[in-house]
Amino acid sequence: MAGTIDFSVEKIDEVRVTGLTDLAKRDLMSPYVWQEDDGSFAMMVRVVDRGPSATTGSIYYGTGTTGRHFAMRARPVISPGPGGGDVGGCEDPTVVKWRGRYYVYYTGVEKTRRSGQMLYASGKTIATLRKQGVAHSSTKTEGNTKEATIARIADGRWRLFYEYARDDASRIGLAYGPGVAGPWHERKAPLAPREGKWDSWHLSTGPMLTNQDETPVMFYNGATRDARWRIGWIAFDRNITKVIDRCIEPLIVPPPPSERTGIDIAFAASVVVDKRGIHLYYSLADRRLFRALIRRY
Repeated sequence: MAGTIDFSVEKIDEVRVTGLTDLAKRDLMSPYVWQEDDGSFAMMVRVVDRGPSATTGSIYYGTGTTGRHFAMRARPVISPGPGGGDVGGCEDPTVVKWRGRYYVYYTGVEKTRRSGQMLYASGKTIATLRKQGVAHSSTKTEGNTKEATIARIADGRWRLFYEYARDDASRIGLAYGPGVAGPWHERKAPLAPREGKWDSWHLSTGPMLTNQDETPVMFYNGATRDARWRIGWIAFDRNITKVIDRCIEPLIVPPPPSERTGIDIAFAASVVVDKRGIHLYYSLADRRLFRALIRRY
């Protein structure tokens, strides 16, 4: 593949939140940040109680003016149960605002907490979100479907990227749909692991950068077999039908854990572009939230 673009990290800041009780006893991950029409920032984030929690988490909502500090609502906007496919937990929010409505894709974890599937909620406001059920089902060959990334392409159609499980590994799948809520029709997987590299075993979706020139880019997550996750990027043609470029080395690598057995994970969740540049939001060690200022060449 010819090298057509590249990225560098200019600055990294920790993302701070207020308004959550017992914050020292909770982990934050999957920060999905977007800008509203008035320029303010909003975030949905998965919050997990440490220890033997009854669920794998709930999804909370907050707002801010800088993109670095968020005042969170005290109660979750999407929480497990009372029945259905998310009684074991709610994870991995992805927000799409389209024609006056919010669509929130998320992972619902079933009661035994052994598997999950992609669900969604929608509403005219965050306060009126209602669960709509399954967004894209797992199949016999693609289990544990989750981690939605959604993009509208040049011809008005939609692409859904998602993570799925196969042969003890995470992979990235792709589906096409006529609208933001599908229905989704699966296509050939857009990328594969690369032997001997940092993304040699696991792959997971990350946010799409689609509003700069005509080269859509995904900041994806990749890992070795021992689940040391890093963040890289991959570029597609205008209609997201083929790969035209891919990073060699990861864009973001987490600092070494304090203990050899510590969690070694950087995981991208969302991207916001404003007059200051490209802001990539991610979590470290499944506990803390960060924002990287990215330069595109």
